[in-house]
Amino acid sequence: MNADSSQDNLDHHLETGLRIFLDSADPADWRRFLPLGFFHGVTTNPLLLERAGQPCTVANLRTLAGAALDVGAREIQMQTWGRSPGQMTETGEKLAELAEPDLRVVVKIPSTAEGFQVARTLLAKSIPVTLTAVYTPGQVMAAAGLGATYAAPYLGRLQDAGQDGAAVVLTMHDILTRTGSQTRLLTASLRTVKQVVDLAAKGLDTFTFGPGVADQLLVSDLTSTAAIDFQRAAEAMGDES
Repeated sequence: MNADSSQDNLDHHLETGLRIFLDSADPADWRRFLPLGFFHGVTTNPLLLERAGQPCTVANLRTLAGAALDVGAREIQMQTWGRSPGQMTETGEKLAELAEPDLRVVVKIPSTAEGFQVARTLLAKSIPVTLTAVYTPGQVMAAAGLGATYAAPYLGRLQDAGQDGAAVVLTMHDILTRTGSQTRLLTASLRTVKQVVDLAAKGLDTFTFGPGVADQLLVSDLTSTAAIDFQRAAEAMGDES
């Protein structure tokens, strides 16, 4: 990475405002939703690659990064892998090299002790990272202390484990906002539009969700009826010349 791209990563890190990602490794989903324009990019991980029938290799992820850029993604998050911190770091560096001038690559890393070692090394090289599979406020504090670009809690899985997922995520949000951290809370494992809207109404600004939730986001019978009425009126009153 050259100095200019490192500065771009820093500037991007400091941006504020709503940021929405499509949580899918299926290019068909990307082609369907990214042209709508409101998705910042896509998030992937090895499990999503497996579900989409996509090989978890750097070569294939290079192809996927190009496909994401072609449909308008500004950022793609790809998760590193390896049986040791060294292997994870090496893979993460290779993934970061897939960045393009108009496509930022963020390397996702599980929030284990070994993962924090990897994240520290990558951040020192100006590579943006997401600490993922975050389940406790303490992990968010650690991610913020490290200077991670994102910390990604899994709301749905917290609820599956019998916890009040929304309350845990809101505590994480309070920690970051009250301490002035620049780490974004990337809320994941969202299963309904209501979950997204309720959290956004409380000040959370960064989300990733799958095609099922994306489908729900724009659905309104009232809007559909209004659109039909507008078109009818336009045709009835239009100039046919």
